Amino acid sequence: MSERFDLIIRNARAADGKPCAVAVRDGCIAALGAAVDGHGPEIDAKGLTLGSGLHDHHLHLLATAARMESVDLADCRTVGAVVAKLRARPGAPGTWVRAIGYDERVAGLPDRVLLDAWLPDHPLRVQDRTGGYWLLNSAGVAKLGEPPFPDCVERDADGRANGRIWRGDGWLRGRIGGAPPSLAALGMKLAEWGVTGVTDAGALNGPAEAALLAGAMPQRLVMMGSEDLPAGEGYALGPVKLLLDENDLPPVEAVARRIAAARVLGRNVAAHCVTLGELVFYLEALAVAGGAKPGDRIEHGGVIADSLIGDIAAAGLTVVTQPNFIHDRGDRYLSQMEADDLGDLYRLGSLTRGGVRVLGGSDAPYGDANPWVALRAATNRRTRGGDIIGESEAVGRAEALALYQGALAIGAPADLILYDWPQDMGALGTVSLTMIGGEIVWQQ
Repeated sequence: MSERFDLIIRNARAADGKPCAVAVRDGCIAALGAAVDGHGPEIDAKGLTLGSGLHDHHLHLLATAARMESVDLADCRTVGAVVAKLRARPGAPGTWVRAIGYDERVAGLPDRVLLDAWLPDHPLRVQDRTGGYWLLNSAGVAKLGEPPFPDCVERDADGRANGRIWRGDGWLRGRIGGAPPSLAALGMKLAEWGVTGVTDAGALNGPAEAALLAGAMPQRLVMMGSEDLPAGEGYALGPVKLLLDENDLPPVEAVARRIAAARVLGRNVAAHCVTLGELVFYLEALAVAGGAKPGDRIEHGGVIADSLIGDIAAAGLTVVTQPNFIHDRGDRYLSQMEADDLGDLYRLGSLTRGGVRVLGGSDAPYGDANPWVALRAATNRRTRGGDIIGESEAVGRAEALALYQGALAIGAPADLILYDWPQDMGALGTVSLTMIGGEIVWQQ
């Protein structure tokens, strides 16, 4: 008698175009090949491509879920457009208006006086495009309560809060309260795109964040965070996240001590390195701490000098990059950067050729959470406006998919997708079925 399986997918093809079928039992891949001999419930793939699910290796789940409930200013290029969107949203008097994606090219970083002119009748908080600043109007500042305030709250010449808060997310959340956003809608949207696993990159993740995130979405979850983040049910424990800011770097010995502490805990480290200065600082801190370990990560690698690629490879560091930023932000880079510096942006091809392990992440909500935007940008390096940045950094489709996919293998969890990615260089992939642990979580 032929074997019985929980599910068989037939008439699929592998990424190379060859016929492919897979059988699932007990949540794992039980058989794999051009054909599968066995019986059980079946799905006809009708020639779609079968692959492992996509893993977004760097995003911020709560902020991304909150974005889905916020006013999105990312496409606003004038004050008038910003004001129109803000004023279209308000509900009952006194309720917060939350906006994200504000581009400082519109009117710089506004203070509370300017924001009062934009929206005077509701408490307003606006996040800039980088996620570093929250900008509050006077009604929003009033919700902060009485001083003293921490250093993250900027002051005007008279010592009063001017409405700008720099990297004060945790403090602000504690002051103004509010229920955390629902992750259910985000989980379903990610499943629709074929995402079966995510790595939350919050530097401040601890027990409270773990309680919110674990089990809240169908995707497998890895959590980076602080040294206080414990191992737990519903997620895998990721690296200790080091949030470096070139404008306010601590002593290198202090970061080296954190790296040493992470080693004692048996954890890797991952550092926010958008600028070249942050990257060089991190490499020095690793050296002071005794060197990198396999699994240590460079998050973003926004600017990597060619001369450092060999050092990164020799150290065994993984670069977790965002090809989608070439699409999302490329036109800004072209207008603001020197032409000679553009080749160092979000490298990909030169890293893989240089022996560096590279993974892909969206950095959502600060980048597009749809992984197919990043996959397309990895292969064509085109900006939203159609220009090309770093043409030699483009990679082929197989290399692009490897940023987000593992290989199919018997015994591996049945985290699978059926998808179509047309050969047109400008096309995005579409997913018809997403399975996690042998369970269908999305089907078109």
